[in-house]
Amino acid sequence: MQGPYGLEMGKACQTCRLSRGDFFCRMPAQAMKDFQSIRTDSAYPSGAILFIEKQAPRGVFVLCEGEIKLSITSSRGKSLILRIVKPGEIMGLMAVFSNRPYEVTAETLRPSRVCFIRRQEFVRFLAQYPETYQNVAQQLSANYHTACEQLRTVGLSATAPVKLARLLLEWSSRAEPSELKEGVPVKLRLTHEEMAECIGSTRETVTRTLSEFKNRRLLAMNGCTLIIPSRTALESYASAG
Repeated sequence: MQGPYGLEMGKACQTCRLSRGDFFCRMPAQAMKDFQSIRTDSAYPSGAILFIEKQAPRGVFVLCEGEIKLSITSSRGKSLILRIVKPGEIMGLMAVFSNRPYEVTAETLRPSRVCFIRRQEFVRFLAQYPETYQNVAQQLSANYHTACEQLRTVGLSATAPVKLARLLLEWSSRAEPSELKEGVPVKLRLTHEEMAECIGSTRETVTRTLSEFKNRRLLAMNGCTLIIPSRTALESYASAG
C-alpha cells in the first residue's frame, strides 16, 4: 500500500519487496510472524527526529526504507555525525539493553519508513527467540566497528582534506553497482554542512576542499552524484595524512 511521502506501508516482513539480509529480515518464520504483532510502522518526512541523546530508551527502531543520521552534540552546540543508518539496521540497541539514555540523536535524511518496538516487548521477544541474539550481536559489532572507523577518521587524520578524502572512500566502498564504465559513483545525500559534521570541520572547508579535489581530478560531479575517477589516486592522497 502506497503511504505518505511515496513510501510503501502496510507490508508484512515476509512479503516486503524491500526485504534484506539484515537483522529482522532473516529471522525464522515464526519469529517473523510474532515480530509482526509487536511492531508499529510509521512514515517520517526529511528532518524528523526519532529520538534524542540523553532521552530515556522507549524502545528500538528498525529502518525499513530511507536514510537516518546518528549524531552527538557538544555542550557548545557543535554536532558530529557518527554514521548514516541504512535499511535493515536497528537503532537504540545499546540503550535498550543497558536501560540507559540514548547515546545519540536519530534524524531522517529523507522520507523514511521505520518500525518501532517498545523496550519491554523487544526484551520479551529476544527471550522467546534466543536465536535472534546472534543478529543482535552482529549489529552491535558492526556499530562498534563503524564507531572505531569514525574515530580514526576524525581523531587521527592530520587535516580536513584528508578526513574528507577518507570519508568519501568509505562511502564509495558501500556504493551501489553502477553502469558507469569509469569511476566509482557516490550518491550525495548530505549537505556540505552535514559532511562537515561527519569530519568535525566547517561547511566552508568542505566546499573549498571539494573544489580543490575537482581541480586535482580526484573527483567529478554528475548532478547529485559524485564520481571518483580513480580510487587508487584518492587512496594515495588520503594515506598522506
